[in-house]
Amino acid sequence: MTNSALALRVPSEIELDRRLYRRRQNGKSVAIALASTLVFAALVWLLVVNTPGWTAVQQSFFNLDVAISAFPRVIEGLWLNIRVLFFASIGVLIVSLLLAVIRTLRGPVFFPLRALATGYTDLFRGVPLLIVLYLVGYGVPGLGLFPRMPAEFWGTVALVLTYSAYVSEVFRAGIEAVHPSQRLAARALGLSHAQTMRKVVLPQAVRKVTPALMNDFVAMQKDVGLISVIGAIDAVRAAQIETAASYNFTPYVLAGLLFVLLAWPTIRLTDWYSARMRRREQMGSIV
Repeated sequence: MTNSALALRVPSEIELDRRLYRRRQNGKSVAIALASTLVFAALVWLLVVNTPGWTAVQQSFFNLDVAISAFPRVIEGLWLNIRVLFFASIGVLIVSLLLAVIRTLRGPVFFPLRALATGYTDLFRGVPLLIVLYLVGYGVPGLGLFPRMPAEFWGTVALVLTYSAYVSEVFRAGIEAVHPSQRLAARALGLSHAQTMRKVVLPQAVRKVTPALMNDFVAMQKDVGLISVIGAIDAVRAAQIETAASYNFTPYVLAGLLFVLLAWPTIRLTDWYSARMRRREQMGSIV
């Protein structure tokens, strides 16, 4: 490596001073944010515990003995939610990517496919997930065309139908964000349309929309609890059963906390990845 190239890679004294100043400011900001958060939390806590009805609310919603008693049934239901989430995520990924590719096809011969994909996304983005669950969970089995399937199967189908419409639009936005010159260069090299899409466009598109995809995954982690409306014994339905047995709402709070713990790693990963991409986009040259 030449001396000039080495000099370009080594930060200057000015840049090192800037980095040191940023670290100090970041440390000071973290300390101030932590102190203000603790003060605010203490004030809220004092306000809540001094309200007239706090004792009754604590017994009805935050009863430790009831939570311990309900935990085995609720955690068993949560495993069902995790299984449904796993298979629904795979289905959403496949169906949404197929829809996005269809909607980006060019030429009048593909108009029927584009119209069908557009109608699908418009329909399922407009219909609430709860109604889709009822239609799929009770209406489709009523046709008698399929063998008897468990409620979690139909809940997974409903999730795939609804979230594929949303995620396909995210994929389509990423595909359209890839500059046309990338496609032209790939076709000039002799790649077919399918090869261009698979090897050039989709890798760039997915990288651009990864934060949005992760946010949709977090939303689906939360909505997977709605499968309880069609009879699946998931965490929410288990909490409902325990509440009916104990006349106490603590199992619902327990189920909510478990869903938060389930989503928290993905939320933090999404924030980290978004910040990383933002830093890479805003990064300037070394002085």
